[in-house]
Amino acid sequence: MEKKYLKEFILFPDVTIMGILFVISASFTAVHLESYKTWIAVVIGMLVYVTFEYLTHRFVFHLKPPKSPFFLKLLKRLHYDHHAKPNDLHLLFLPLWYSVPNIIVLGVIVYYITGSLVITNAVTTGLIIFFLYYEFVHYVAHRPIQPKSKWGRWMKKVHIWHHFKNENYWYGVTNPLGDVLMGTFEDQNHVEKSSTAKNLEARGEKIEM
Repeated sequence: MEKKYLKEFILFPDVTIMGILFVISASFTAVHLESYKTWIAVVIGMLVYVTFEYLTHRFVFHLKPPKSPFFLKLLKRLHYDHHAKPNDLHLLFLPLWYSVPNIIVLGVIVYYITGSLVITNAVTTGLIIFFLYYEFVHYVAHRPIQPKSKWGRWMKKVHIWHHFKNENYWYGVTNPLGDVLMGTFEDQNHVEKSSTAKNLEARGEKIEM
């Protein structure tokens, strides 16, 4: 990857702040890495994010346009506008007002279940690790960057299908597991081109699959 793109990614304000939060969280986690429970908690955090990556993208970001102007405005910033302008850098990353509260809520839930600040922080570290990985993969998918790995090139191609072929398939950004399990992964040659892929607000009352 060219240095200019790496710099552009790292220095984007939302990514920079999340990176700082990761360093803080990871610093506390590192002190407890001698315990296998800490490692398990980090992995759980990553798996939780993987799960939410698919579910949120499909069932929240692709909701039918809400009647409330306020919620419509939120969805437009979170995802609708990204489909309208898929290569707009300022619409590419999840805003802090969305990502940070979600991580805090998940952290509160973990603490309520475990009663352990160490485990809660380790899970949070895992969440942020995969969040940053998600943002990086998503960034690469929309910038003129050719991934070095075959997997990276394939995932970029799959994400482009979601934006330019049919928005009702290929919700996974970092991996296709959720799509495979939930029946939203198809050979793009067998999927009809959608007229609303770039205009989610124009979708009808019923989305046909």
